[in-house]
Amino acid sequence: MLITFKTPAYADITMFGDVGKALIKMLGHSGSIPGAILAEDVPKALDKLRAAVQHNPDAPLNPHRDDDDDRPSGESVSLAKRALPLIELLEAAARDGKHVMWDQG
Repeated sequence: MLITFKTPAYADITMFGDVGKALIKMLGHSGSIPGAILAEDVPKALDKLRAAVQHNPDAPLNPHRDDDDDRPSGESVSLAKRALPLIELLEAAARDGKHVMWDQG
């Protein structure tokens, strides 16, 4: 599954489902898909995500591996790197006073 984040203020961002869902929960949301954040709530959600990243920026946040995945097992992407595109999307939405939505896609 993939999750696509959308706002009128920024380009769409698509992430692996489990990675996106983890980030959605860091926003203070239930993790339900589809979902949305009203424009007036975007700055607070952005602050929550930034705080989670700042607390542990080097924590690995990797998609669930399938048995037939041939990536080396030691390869990992940090929370800070995974969250960066979503942080940029939220910053643009907050700056322009726009809502943020996500759905499978």
